[in-house]
Amino acid sequence: MEREKKLRIIFWLLILGSCIPVITAPIALAGGVTFGIVAGNPWEKTVSTWTRRLLQLSVVGLGFGMNLSEVLKTGKDALLYTVISISVTMILGYLLGRMFKTPAKTSTLISFGTAICGGSAIAAMAPVIKAEHEETGIALATIFTLNSIALILFPPIGHLLGMEQRQFGLWSALAIHDTSSVVGAAATYGAVALAVGTTVKLTRALWVMPCSLIASWVTKSDGKVKIPLFIIGFLVAAVISTLLPQLKVVWHIITTIAKQSLVVTLFLIGSGLTREVLRKTGAKPLAQGVLLWIVVSIASCASIMYGWIN
Repeated sequence: MEREKKLRIIFWLLILGSCIPVITAPIALAGGVTFGIVAGNPWEKTVSTWTRRLLQLSVVGLGFGMNLSEVLKTGKDALLYTVISISVTMILGYLLGRMFKTPAKTSTLISFGTAICGGSAIAAMAPVIKAEHEETGIALATIFTLNSIALILFPPIGHLLGMEQRQFGLWSALAIHDTSSVVGAAATYGAVALAVGTTVKLTRALWVMPCSLIASWVTKSDGKVKIPLFIIGFLVAAVISTLLPQLKVVWHIITTIAKQSLVVTLFLIGSGLTREVLRKTGAKPLAQGVLLWIVVSIASCASIMYGWIN
């Protein structure tokens, strides 16, 4: 009992430390992962809920730093390769699931999470296909593990390849699963990468609804399709900041707070990667998720570097 109390105190001190501007996204993530694996997460379920809420508020806050015309242009430019990449990823995920003999619903959730927006997509699709809690948990653990790895690997790989900020933002949005991880990786690369990555990823996230509806129709399911309200909030924030440029100082303050709250979010995400989560993932789902992620990452990177996607 005494040990758990000490862990909780240390946990809160690390959260407060992540609020300090000098603490960057990679440092917060590394701290969270280290704490999660070494000590475990003292508030695993509660942290998961608050991480999701903090992420959504942070994304809305980032909207105040965006210009609506740029958001719409980026979203429009991303439309074609978004449709193609989602379709190809889902088909490839299905084939890999068959190859690794991953349980059908777990395979669908992993493919859907990889194709669109990670945990949010899985959470939206799970009730539609009536996935069991265990199936949903395995898919989330698989995607979450790969998210953490991507956050660490992508920025140095981007620098090694000489990617420009726009290129890296695109690559992050196409190849990293969760919106939080895309924003975290892009934020460490630069302001342009952050703007492009966030906008393109949120454009992809909009496909949660139509894809869930299609899945509901195909499976004849009566499960509810959830609307990602934080995306609407992001767009509303962009509209407000565009219409009221005279309040630029206020929007800058909100955006700065949102960026630092993302650092806190990344610490919380890292702390959720415990030894229990790694054990829970399982070999087959992890093999499917890893191979699918590697193929998507290499294909999207090559397409961007050769100018097929820009």
